[in-house]
Amino acid sequence: MLILEASRDELLKPFQTVAGVVEKRSTLPVLSNVLIEGEGGRTTILGTDLEIQISTDGPQMPMMSDFRLTVNAKKVHDILKALPVSAQIAFEYEQNKLTIKSGKGRYDLQTLPAEDFPLMSVTDSIVASFHIKQGVLKNLISQVEYAMAKQDIRFYLNGLLLQVEGNVLRLVATDGHRLAYTQCEIESNLPACEVILPRKTIAELEKILTFPEESISVDLFSNQVCFTLRDAVIISKIVEGKFPDYNRVIPQDNDKIFQLSCKEFLSALERASIFANEKFHGINLGIHPGQMSIESRSSEHEQAREILEIAYQGTQLEMGFNVNYLKDVLIALKDTLESVNSNDDVRMAFGDATKSVLITIPNNQNFKYIVMPMRI
Repeated sequence: MLILEASRDELLKPFQTVAGVVEKRSTLPVLSNVLIEGEGGRTTILGTDLEIQISTDGPQMPMMSDFRLTVNAKKVHDILKALPVSAQIAFEYEQNKLTIKSGKGRYDLQTLPAEDFPLMSVTDSIVASFHIKQGVLKNLISQVEYAMAKQDIRFYLNGLLLQVEGNVLRLVATDGHRLAYTQCEIESNLPACEVILPRKTIAELEKILTFPEESISVDLFSNQVCFTLRDAVIISKIVEGKFPDYNRVIPQDNDKIFQLSCKEFLSALERASIFANEKFHGINLGIHPGQMSIESRSSEHEQAREILEIAYQGTQLEMGFNVNYLKDVLIALKDTLESVNSNDDVRMAFGDATKSVLITIPNNQNFKYIVMPMRI
């Protein structure tokens, strides 16, 4: 029975959308599969690891019969990817086998019963719901995601805080050494609500935010979150736990303040980082009247020194930092600065040598980045 017939790209795109969530080696074999459903001529392709589930529209086949099957996600994806871009492809399903045909090629794959495929469903009532443009949400995520922890035993740090209150959406991420905060206004009036989104959910969400001017619907539940786009739906569990009070770590009285070019600062850091210790990635920043020095020293006693001119006439200050923590925020801000600033300046506010540094965008209260110094 012919169940699908389309071009290679029409089939590859939906499989790429769901492939990221599918377990490659699962103790439950069916979780290595995707569920393919056809009903009323509409095709849906769905993948899950029971923590996150993505469903997306496949090619439409108005004259075809209804069907449900599961097949190995990686094998189908790899077959489609390896076929020529111009290939026309047919999926045929008969006696528990899926046959993929293209030109003179034929590929027979085993299927597993669709009845055995576990589905995530939303059972709670909605706590909060809002719409936001995909491009805006993607930009917000890019401003903070790099600050998420990786495999921290404090599991609530391995995700991203999404918080709504009134008409404000906030995203916050921290690994305990630095914290990134961003916010924007939304066309809603919501009760205070927050969830921690898993790292994997953030990664998969970013991949499908491909139409900047189109809206995405975000529904928050007590233990789940649902993102609905034109042709895809993501359902994800949330990370249990209490996210740290980020307001307590934002410096309020750092008085050594100046602005400098994001691009020039990033370039200088990239050069200096070549000589930074490979284990600790440490550099020294020296704040002096009229200039900032950047120094690094390798374990072989090689060293680098950069000087940037700054409009600063305060007291001198010497501090050590993980150079990657500074580079990450500057890389993330490059595109944002072009849209909100007439130049590419960032604003830096220092306290004493033991206090965290606050990096913001001049004349913009929506973004804050806090990074702790380190001893070198």
